Amino acid sequence: MIDHPITPLEKSIQSITHSDNVVSYDLYDGIKLAFMTLTGDQRTDIHEPLDHILEINYCYKGRMGWKMNDGKSFYLGEHDFSIHTMDCCARSTITLPNEYYEGLTIYIDLDRLSNNPPALLKNTGITGTALLDKFCQNDGFSALIGNQDSDAIFSAFYDQPEALQFVYWRLKVIELLLYLSKFPMERQHRLTEYQSEQVEVIRNIHQYLLDNLHQRITIEELASQFLINPTTLKSVFKAVYGTSIASHISEHRMQAAARLLTETPKSIKEIANAVGYESQSKFSKVFKEYYDVIPTEYRNLHTQH
Repeated sequence: MIDHPITPLEKSIQSITHSDNVVSYDLYDGIKLAFMTLTGDQRTDIHEPLDHILEINYCYKGRMGWKMNDGKSFYLGEHDFSIHTMDCCARSTITLPNEYYEGLTIYIDLDRLSNNPPALLKNTGITGTALLDKFCQNDGFSALIGNQDSDAIFSAFYDQPEALQFVYWRLKVIELLLYLSKFPMERQHRLTEYQSEQVEVIRNIHQYLLDNLHQRITIEELASQFLINPTTLKSVFKAVYGTSIASHISEHRMQAAARLLTETPKSIKEIANAVGYESQSKFSKVFKEYYDVIPTEYRNLHTQH
C-alpha cells in the first residue's frame, strides 16, 4: 500500500465538501486506483511534495482545471488525461468550470515500480525513471489530448461486472503503462498550458457575462474592457469552459430562464428581456431547442402541485 503518499491527498479532497466522493483500491505494490466525483467551483489541494509518486488523471465526465505550483494551468475535458509527479501539485488549485468532474486517478510509487514491478512488466524497460524522463521533463507535467486508443483503456475501468472489476483494473493498469511507454510525445498530442493570469481574466469575464445576461456584449467589447486580445479571449475561454462563449452563455441564459419561469410570476416577455432577448418569439424558439417545450408549457409542467 502507499499509505503515506495517498492519505494526504484523499483527506484534502474529502475535507472540501461532503458531496465529493473518493474511493480507492490497491492494485499492485505501489499502484493505487481512485475514482473521484468532485462538485463545486474551486478548491485548494495541499499535500506533501512527493516527487516519487506519479499521478495519472483521466477525465471521464465534466471538466477540471488545475493550477500547478509554478502558476501554469491546464484544463482536462472529457477523455483527456494528465501525468505529473505529486511535487508539482503540492500546493495547487483545482477549478471545476462547470461545477462537476468525474474521473479516475492512478498513483504509482516510482521507486517500487522500478524495484518491484508487476510480474508482467519485468524486463520491459518500463521503470519509474523511464516514465519520469518521458512525461515529467520541462514543466514537470504532461497534459494530453485523449484519443481513441487511450480512451479505450481508461473507459474500461468503468462499468465492469462487480465480480470481475478488480481483475479488469489490474489488467488495464498494465495495459495503460504499456501504452504510455510507446506514446508519441509530440506537440499535437499535448493540451495547451496557460498562465494563471490569463485564466483569471477569463474567469472574471465569465462572471461578468453571468451577471449581465440581460445584455448582448460582443467579443470586441469584452476584449477592450478586460484588456485581452480577442483571439486569445476566444481560445482560452474555450479551453477553460469547453465550448465557445456564445454557446456557453446561451446555455446559462436558458437555465436562468427556466428558474425564472418556475420561481417567479414574471411574464414570458419579461423573462425574455431578463436573459437578453428583445424578441419573445426568438426567445421561445431557442428555449424549445433546449427543453423541447415552449416556455409556457415548461412553466405549467414545473409548477403543478
